[in-house]
Amino acid sequence: MNPVNNMTKYSLRSWVLVLALAPTILVGILLGSYFTINRFYELEDTLVEQGSNIIEPLSIASEIGLVANDREATKRLLAAAQLNKSTLVKSIAIFDANNQLFVTSHYHKDFEIMRYKEALSTLHKTEIEHVGDSLILRTPIFSTGPSAAPANYDIQTDGGQLLGYISIIINKERALLEQHRAAVAAFIIVLIGVQLNLLFTFRLVKNVTQPITEMVRVVAKIREGKLDARLDGNLIGELDLLKRGINAMAGSLSEYHDEMQQNIDQATSDLRETLEQIEIQNVELDLAKKRALEASRIKSEFLANMSHELRTPLNGVIGFARQLVKTPLHSSQVDYIKTIERSATNLLGIINDILDFSKLEAGKMVLENMPFGLRETIGDTITLISGSAQAKGLELVVDIAPNVPDNVNGDAMRVCQIINNLVGNAIKFTDSGSVMVKIELQSQSEEQVVLRCDVVDTGIGIDESQQDFLFQAFGQADSSISRRFGGTGLGLVITKRLVNQMGGQIGFTSSPEKGSNFWFSLPLGLGQFQIGDSLPLEKLKDKTILFYEPRVLTHAVLSRQLNQWDTKVTHHQHIPSLLTTLNTAEAPYDYVLLSCHGFSDAGQLVSTLNLAKTKTDCLVVLYDCQEQDALTQFIRPNADVVLSLPVSEHQLARNLLYPPMEYDIIAPVTIATPAARQSLTVLAVDDNFANLKLIDTLLSELVTTVVAVNSGDEAVKQAKTRTFDLIFMDIQMPGTDGISATKQIRQGSMNRNTPIIAVTAHAIAEERELILGSGMDGYLPKPIDEAALKDVIHRWITRPKFTHFDLHTLNWDLCLTQANHKADLALDMLRMLLDSLPQTVTTIQTALSQNDHPVMLSTIHKLHGASCYCGVPTTQRLCQEIELALKRETAVEDLEPEILELLDELTKVESAANQVISQLSAEITDDQKNGLL
Repeated sequence: MNPVNNMTKYSLRSWVLVLALAPTILVGILLGSYFTINRFYELEDTLVEQGSNIIEPLSIASEIGLVANDREATKRLLAAAQLNKSTLVKSIAIFDANNQLFVTSHYHKDFEIMRYKEALSTLHKTEIEHVGDSLILRTPIFSTGPSAAPANYDIQTDGGQLLGYISIIINKERALLEQHRAAVAAFIIVLIGVQLNLLFTFRLVKNVTQPITEMVRVVAKIREGKLDARLDGNLIGELDLLKRGINAMAGSLSEYHDEMQQNIDQATSDLRETLEQIEIQNVELDLAKKRALEASRIKSEFLANMSHELRTPLNGVIGFARQLVKTPLHSSQVDYIKTIERSATNLLGIINDILDFSKLEAGKMVLENMPFGLRETIGDTITLISGSAQAKGLELVVDIAPNVPDNVNGDAMRVCQIINNLVGNAIKFTDSGSVMVKIELQSQSEEQVVLRCDVVDTGIGIDESQQDFLFQAFGQADSSISRRFGGTGLGLVITKRLVNQMGGQIGFTSSPEKGSNFWFSLPLGLGQFQIGDSLPLEKLKDKTILFYEPRVLTHAVLSRQLNQWDTKVTHHQHIPSLLTTLNTAEAPYDYVLLSCHGFSDAGQLVSTLNLAKTKTDCLVVLYDCQEQDALTQFIRPNADVVLSLPVSEHQLARNLLYPPMEYDIIAPVTIATPAARQSLTVLAVDDNFANLKLIDTLLSELVTTVVAVNSGDEAVKQAKTRTFDLIFMDIQMPGTDGISATKQIRQGSMNRNTPIIAVTAHAIAEERELILGSGMDGYLPKPIDEAALKDVIHRWITRPKFTHFDLHTLNWDLCLTQANHKADLALDMLRMLLDSLPQTVTTIQTALSQNDHPVMLSTIHKLHGASCYCGVPTTQRLCQEIELALKRETAVEDLEPEILELLDELTKVESAANQVISQLSAEITDDQKNGLL
């Protein structure tokens, strides 16, 4: 409870009484107790002193009688001493050296209490013992000399001997009586002090607390609005000043109240006039808003048109450049064509950056929340840009902490874009040294993790005066960098806004000529399902590995990975020590991992590889050098496995566990054999002659029959006269555009169910949603990539057709979309949902029968999360409705119809999932063997 509330429960009168009485009583009790106890000890010390003054002379006087064995004289001596102090001494007794009673002053019924219980040799001085109301003193008796001894006394044998001891019982009754008198006196004094304090306290209460209480009453009236309340009477000291202050305050408040009422009346009048002005301004703001929305619409339309107009010629440039490379050309012509392609690709990247920046600026960037494997995604991204690092001879290292979870939810494409921008910049501005990507776990909860990624380089660094301009659009450190390294300056601002939109933070530290460290923290959801295959890493335990890597960063990262798998690693960073180990090793190693760095020439590299081959059955070469001839001529023929650095943990473990066979190693070919064309009839529609010719050329290499038309009207005519296996449709065309042509083909033609793929340069998200919502089945962006075209043809021609269940129960196309068009991942997600259904159904039924609200909410929440990634729209909708109702505290029994409907739907999902899995598992396995997926 709040102590302030406790204090306000008691009145001022109570506090005054407590604070006035409590110290007085406490001090009185302490002082009385102190003096009483001190008196007790004084009386006891006096009693002991009196007893000592009696017993010690007696011990000296009793020596002669004890030596002479004269009991009568000794008894008279003791009786006289007792009679002299009869009120103090109860009894006196002397014990001989054998601890036997020698003589006593008078008969005592229990003289045993006077006997010394210990050995007499331990009695050296007067000892005191308290027994009940009595005090027993014992003093030893020693022989002091022969002067008063009888004739038979032998000084040689008896001088200084312990003859015995004297014991005396002292009466403590008088001392106890004095102690009780002292205690009573102290109590009376304390009581008188408390009474006097009460007298003064009540006087204080009357003169102080009562006026204060009256003041509180008057202040309460003033607070209630009774501003005429006043305090009367004469008070003492500061209370009188306080009374005058309260009365003055009440008067001032009364005046202020009257003045405020006048101000309110004036403000009310002014407010009416202001409201009229606001209404006018609202009308003007509404008109301005409409103009701004119209300007935004025009801007978006301009961006879409600009994207289309720029991408359309780029599509032709890039496409025909790639086609031209396939024709017989001499080396300089190939170099020219590749330069054209790289320039066009760079221009396309700039266009994409501008569009991303525009979408972020307009707040129209839509982020996905899909499950993905973090390490695989980062590995794929780094692989794409590792060539730039290899070309500059940089050491590119990826270090992901072991405690970072791999299965996460988020926008994988945007995560890749962030890392690509930061690592690309690090490589661009680093001429020598290394670029390191380090990912650590910053925090973790039940449903979310926060990861921190550092991109550290040893590049040119950034001057402190230029650091404020880095995250500004179209800004770079200075103009010299712009001229030397190029770029638009949009990469970092796009990265910053992406990180901020995803709920993270970004920053950097940098020193000129020492390098930079760009970091960002990013919250991601924890995935409920495992992405990808799990490897039996326990099989690597205790495997012997000979590992050579001269570079410090790469060596440290790979060493940590190998040690994490409990392998027995022999480390080397220098060629001489490596060769010594290879020459002297007796037992073969399970694996030998060798870097391509550090060798003086190709001959030393080949000889080392041949020597290493004799020491292991699996020789792995870690390669990130630029010399492709060395890779082809010297490394591949002499190695079992060649891995490109940086290598991911999963890739390294997979190649160690399952080394590829000889037939898996692809030998370099000099003549490319054209792939067999599929027996398909495809319709291609585009109003641009160059683009139509390009897609016709590309399709002619992949399918047997291609029909190319340059307008939407011609496409509709062709669709009405013959059937096609696939239709590629441009969107922006004069006359009948692609969307209108698609609707006409769907309404009345021979190709109502034929897959129609949009081929367009539009890159705005709203345009894509419009395209997919118009009846088209897919989307292929310009410039057309040959691999993407092959993938689209394969995906739609080999698309399974299910007829035994409703698409609202299980939609395989939706499942593929939610799995980023990865068929094996989609099947894994579907299998995990299918495996969890029996337990989920049982739990839901039990919770329904027991009306268990928490269990039902938890189960439906988990099922809702799983259904978001498995293409089961009806299940997802029912879970969402039930979960929202449960979160609104709706009773379980009131949701029984919806829950029973969900259980029926889960039965349908289970049947449909079994059909899909059984039909697709074999097909995907065959496709993977043939290299199609």
